[in-house]
Amino acid sequence: MTHAEVVAWLREEDEGRLGELWQRADEVRSRHVGDAVHLRGLVEISNHCVRRCAYCGINVGNRELVRYRMEAEEVLECARLASGLGHGTVVLQSGEDYGITRRWLADVIRQVKAQTPLAVTLSLGERPLDDLAAWRDAGANRYLLRFETSDAELYERIHPPLPGRWPDRFSLLRALRDLGYEPGSGVMIGIPGQSWDSLARDILLFRELDLDMIGVGPFLPHPATVLGRGELPPAPPERQVPNTELMTYKVIALARLVRPDANIPATTALATLNLASGRELGLSRGANVVMPNLTPARYRALYEIYPGKACLREAPSECEVCLRERILRLGRTVASGPGGRTRAET
Repeated sequence: MTHAEVVAWLREEDEGRLGELWQRADEVRSRHVGDAVHLRGLVEISNHCVRRCAYCGINVGNRELVRYRMEAEEVLECARLASGLGHGTVVLQSGEDYGITRRWLADVIRQVKAQTPLAVTLSLGERPLDDLAAWRDAGANRYLLRFETSDAELYERIHPPLPGRWPDRFSLLRALRDLGYEPGSGVMIGIPGQSWDSLARDILLFRELDLDMIGVGPFLPHPATVLGRGELPPAPPERQVPNTELMTYKVIALARLVRPDANIPATTALATLNLASGRELGLSRGANVVMPNLTPARYRALYEIYPGKACLREAPSECEVCLRERILRLGRTVASGPGGRTRAET
C-alpha cells in the first residue's frame, strides 16, 4: 500500500467504499491471526509520572491529582485474577515513574511468572536500557511504547523532552527488539497539528518497524493539560485529521492491512467514544485484542489520562462476562494462552 493510497482511505467518506475497507481488513485479520479474541488484563500500577505530556492527565504538572503506587502484593493479586479469568497476558502500565525501581519490578515479574502461566507486558514509558534488560531477564515478554506521531516537530510540542532520555522512541523500540521483547507501539489520531500526510506516514511505519502489537486511539485530552485547554493550534481545516470514532476505525483497518499478523486491540478509548458498540466495531474492522481493566477500584478512577474512561466502576468479573458475551455475539471465540504474534510474510 502506497502513501497516496493510505491518504485516500483516510479521507474516504463514502459508506460503500468504507464497507469495502472494513471487509478487507476483517478478512486479512481472520486469515492471519484467526477468529479468536485475546483478553489481556490491564493493571495500572502507578499514576506517578515525571513527564509533562501536553494531553495526559497524569503528567507531573497536574497538582490536583491524587497519586498512588500499588504494592507488590496488590499487583500479584491482579495477576492471579487475570489468570483465574482465563486471560493469557497481564499488562502492567504506569506513568514514567522512577519510584518503580528496577529491582522491585523485576521481583514482581518473577513472582507473576512463578505463580501464573501469564505472559507479562510492560508499558512504563521511556526507561534506561539497564532497567529494560533486567525486566526482560526477569521474564517480561512484551513492551508497549506508542510513538504517537512520526512528525518530530509535533511530537516535541506534545512531549516536551527531558535531559538524558532516549533521543527518540524509534531508537528505544529497536533496543527493545534487540533485548528480546515483542515491541508494540502506535499513535494518537487527531492531535492538533496532525496532518493527513503525517498520519499516513505513521501507518506505513507500522510495517517498517515490524511491530508485534499496534495500539491506536483517538486524541482525548485531559482538561487539566495544555491541549485540553486549547493552547496549541490545530492544522488548517483542510489538513487537520479529526479525532473521531470513524477515523479510529480507518486507522485500525489500515494497520491490519499493512501489518497483517500484528496484534491490534479494540481500545478502551473506542469504548469511551461508543460504549454500546465501539469495541465490537473495532473487532469487526481489524482488531483481535481486548484489554479488560483489572486495576483495583480504589485506584482506577485516579489513572485519568483522559476524562470519562469507559468501565470505571464495573467489577472485573462483571466486565469479563459482558466482554465474552459480546465477543461470542460477533461469531468470534475467546482465545486461550498468551497469544504471541505468529509472523507472516507481507
